[in-house]
Amino acid sequence: MIFSGLSEKLQKSLQKLKSKGKVTEKDITAVMREVKLALLEADVNFMVVKEFIKNVKERALGKDVLESLTPGQQVIKIVNDELTSLMGNAQSKITYASRPPTVIMLVGLQGAGKTTTAAKLAGVLKKDGKKPLLIACDIYRPAAIKQLHVVGEQVGVSVYSNEISKNPVDIAKEGVDYGIKNSNDLIIIDTAGRLHIDDELMDELVNIKRLVKPHEILLVIDSMTGQDAVNVAENFHGKLGIDGVILTKLDGDTRGGAALSVRAVTKKPIKFVGMGEKSTELEPFHPDRLASRILGMGDMLSLIEKAQENFDEKKAKELEEKMRNQQFDFEDFLDQLEQMKNIGSMEQILQMIPGVGKQFKNIKVNEKDLVYTEAVIKSMTKEERKKPEIINASRRKRIAKGSGTSVQRVNQIIKQFEQTKKMMKQFSGMSKSMKKGGNFKFPF
Repeated sequence: MIFSGLSEKLQKSLQKLKSKGKVTEKDITAVMREVKLALLEADVNFMVVKEFIKNVKERALGKDVLESLTPGQQVIKIVNDELTSLMGNAQSKITYASRPPTVIMLVGLQGAGKTTTAAKLAGVLKKDGKKPLLIACDIYRPAAIKQLHVVGEQVGVSVYSNEISKNPVDIAKEGVDYGIKNSNDLIIIDTAGRLHIDDELMDELVNIKRLVKPHEILLVIDSMTGQDAVNVAENFHGKLGIDGVILTKLDGDTRGGAALSVRAVTKKPIKFVGMGEKSTELEPFHPDRLASRILGMGDMLSLIEKAQENFDEKKAKELEEKMRNQQFDFEDFLDQLEQMKNIGSMEQILQMIPGVGKQFKNIKVNEKDLVYTEAVIKSMTKEERKKPEIINASRRKRIAKGSGTSVQRVNQIIKQFEQTKKMMKQFSGMSKSMKKGGNFKFPF
């Protein structure tokens, strides 16, 4: 899970404050020492950590906190606020040109994922009603141009390339002119990268910038490189002047050094984050939501947005009614599995639900298990799906044989269904409580 190591350590440290009825300066100092170590171990820039701890301590040692009836909760809120501030406070969107086309130039080192990110970004902005064009300016990496054509086709976006020319600067200008002629109101330039920053790379990028005058230069960084990502960002910004950052491979980053340092060091916002290999797995970056996830509070807004994009509204209303009346069955379970696959991995979904990610932190979800689950459910009769309680031993044997699995697997899936049903009941109760104006409490 994202930042799992950092998240677990921060939650464990802050739990010590939450359990206290009264918090002293000594308590806060001790906990802040643990938080500092957790951030440094997560490869967060030292100066960023130093400033963060200073800001939290100043606010936490205030009279309003120390004399509060819930001082632990107040300190947790301060940590959440400061984490959000560290990463930029609010979502930073693409700035479109007043007169189209808007030209976006993607830069970064080789291996950061620029080419796939270019297509993903085009796909995301296409949903905003834009007509994107991708320009292939990486003439050095073998098959880079072919790769851009392939990923462009996956998201339904045109690609301009010139495999004869050996000058990326000329290709960029030709591509922009082509986009203007074809009424593309958004142009994304995929530039070449290197294994390290050198003068030749920077000169090329500066020349492209000078000739096509992009409205935004976005730096693509591999988040798993940790603090090295900050050094890369400083170099690119110093020599080229970037307008924002796209962090790739955030779904595999257990530390968090890049996400928590880049904005603080460069003063430039993180605009998007890559959350997987699929063409749809590029998301707008919300600092407040990520801070909430790091502290185990979940991210229901992102989950709701993903659900709205992928769920059938009519089916969602029917499911809500069934949850309210305790009529959730295997038909619904199967339908939810199929729709949830469109949202993301089970681990990602669990981490977005307040409190649930912590309960399931040691469970590794094998996505292949979903295939077995579907096979088992589809081997049931309609009556068995509607009335799971009638599935006795002989029926379980038949279902196992029909699905090509084992009785043990069938038993396991039925147990998972019962647990899901119980969870649905809890969420239904939570929803009613919130509608009545119930107070939300931190889940740790």
